[in-house]
Amino acid sequence: MKRVNLTIETTGQLAQCASPRVSKGVTHIAKRTIILLSIFLCAAAVEIHAQEQPEPSAPKLVSVPAVKEKKLRNGLTIAVVEKRAVPLVTIQLLVKSGASVESEDKAGLADLTASLLTKGTKTRTATQIAEQIEFLGGSISSGAGWNNTSVSVTVTSDKLNQAMAILADVVLNPVFDQKELDLLRSQTLDGLTYNLKQPSFLANYVATKYSFGEHPAGGTPKSVESITRSDVKNFHANFFSPDRAVLIFTGDVSAATANAAALRLFGRWKHSHPSARATSQSEKSLPRSSGHLNRLLVIDLPKSGQAAVNYLRPVPAAGRTSKEYFPASVLNSVLGGGYSSRLNQEIRIKRGLSYGAGSSFGWRSADANFSTRTQTKNESAAEVVELVLEEIKKLTESSVGTTELVPRKSVLTGGFGRGLETTTGLARAVGDLYAFDLSPTELNRYTSNVNGVSESQIKQFASKNLLGGDIIIVGDYSIFKDDLAKRFPDLKIEVIQADELDLSKNDLRK
Repeated sequence: MKRVNLTIETTGQLAQCASPRVSKGVTHIAKRTIILLSIFLCAAAVEIHAQEQPEPSAPKLVSVPAVKEKKLRNGLTIAVVEKRAVPLVTIQLLVKSGASVESEDKAGLADLTASLLTKGTKTRTATQIAEQIEFLGGSISSGAGWNNTSVSVTVTSDKLNQAMAILADVVLNPVFDQKELDLLRSQTLDGLTYNLKQPSFLANYVATKYSFGEHPAGGTPKSVESITRSDVKNFHANFFSPDRAVLIFTGDVSAATANAAALRLFGRWKHSHPSARATSQSEKSLPRSSGHLNRLLVIDLPKSGQAAVNYLRPVPAAGRTSKEYFPASVLNSVLGGGYSSRLNQEIRIKRGLSYGAGSSFGWRSADANFSTRTQTKNESAAEVVELVLEEIKKLTESSVGTTELVPRKSVLTGGFGRGLETTTGLARAVGDLYAFDLSPTELNRYTSNVNGVSESQIKQFASKNLLGGDIIIVGDYSIFKDDLAKRFPDLKIEVIQADELDLSKNDLRK
C-alpha cells in the first residue's frame, strides 16, 4: 500500500496532503478517483483555513534595561545597556553629523569619509584592520546617513578590549590614503553609473532635489568625482569631535568596564576647532498646491523593463522630535508599512501590478520626507498613479477601523521588539535616540506610544500633511504617455530625458 505525498499552494500557504490508503483489489481508475477526491478535499480545507484569520494577540511590552550614561571631560557621552544573556557586545561610535552638513557640490563626502575610516590608520593598513577584526571573530562597519555617521564593532565580550583598540584607532587616527580614496571613489562612481539606469533608484534620486530640496546622501557623479583627500580630511577634522559624539555599548558588558575602556582610549580625544563649517543648503517648504497632486514629473528612460512610480511630499512640521512622530508611524504602517498594508494589498495582491508597494518617512529632527514607492509594467504606470493617489485620499476622508488598526500597530511594536533582541539592533535603536537628542528612556515607552495613537489622529495627520505632493515616474514614456494624459488631462506633465538629467542644476537638466 502506497502513500502519495502532495503539496498544494492556496492563498500563499502550503499544505501537505497524503492520499488515503488504497486496497490492492481496487482498480487503477478507482485509485485515481480516490486520490483526486483527496486532493480536492485537502485544497478546500486549506482555503477555509486561509480565510479564518486569527485575532492578533495582546501587544507585549518591551522592557529594555536602563541606559547608564556618563560624560567624559572632553564632552564624549558614554551610554551602556547591559544585556548579559549572550556573551556578545556591540560598540558604536555615533557622530551627530552626516550628509546634512556637507555642501551640495560635495554631496557624498560624509559617506565617503565614513567608509575610509576602516581603510587605514597611522598604525594599521586596511588589510590589517580586516584581518585583526576577523581574528577576533567580530565585524566592523562604518557609514553615514543624512543625520549622523557611525562606526560599529561587534565581538564576543571577552574580546572587548582588543576590539575597542581597533575602533578607537579608526576613529581617531585615519590616514585617508590617496590610493584607498581613489579606489573607493571609482567603486562609488561605478555603482552610481549602474544605479542611475534603474527606475526605482533613479526615482528616489531625483526626488531628493525635486521634491525635498536636498541632495543625495550618496552623492552625484559630478560631486563624487570632485571630492579630494583634503575635503575628506577637513570633514573629519571639522565634524568628528567628542562633544558631538556618543559611544554606545550594548550587550554583555558592565558600565564600569565600558567607562574604563572609553576613558582609556577616548579620554584624550580633543574638540575640533574648525575655522568654518559646511552647512546644508536644503530648506523644506510646503508644496504649492493644496489639491491632491502638486506636480507630475516623468523621467524618460527608453527601453526600461519597468516603470517606477513614486509619490513624494515634504512634511515640514512633523519631525522625529515632534509629537506627530507616532501618529505618522502608525499611519505609515497602515498605508505602506509591510505586506498587509493598503498599498501592497491594492497594487500587488488584488491587481498583480507589482511585486511590492510601500511607503516610508525619512526622518529629520524638525521635519520629514514622506514617500510611496512601487515598480510596475510601463503599460500600467498611469493606473498605479491613480491607485496610489486614491489610497492616500482615503486616509484623509475616513477613519481607520479598529480591526485594521490593531494589527497594523502590532506590526510596528513587534518589529521594534525583535530589533532590540540583538546587540546591534539595540545599539542602533539607542543611537537613533541620541542622534535626535531624545531621552534614551523613550525605548521603554515605544509600545505604549504606538498603541496610544487614535483613529482621529491618523486622519488628522493625513489631511494636514499628505495631500498635494509630487508624482515622479521613471520609465519608458512612449509606452504610458497616452494613458497618463488621458487619466490626468488637466495636469501639466513635465518630461526630462534620463540622459539629460543633472541634479546640480535647479531645472534638473544638463
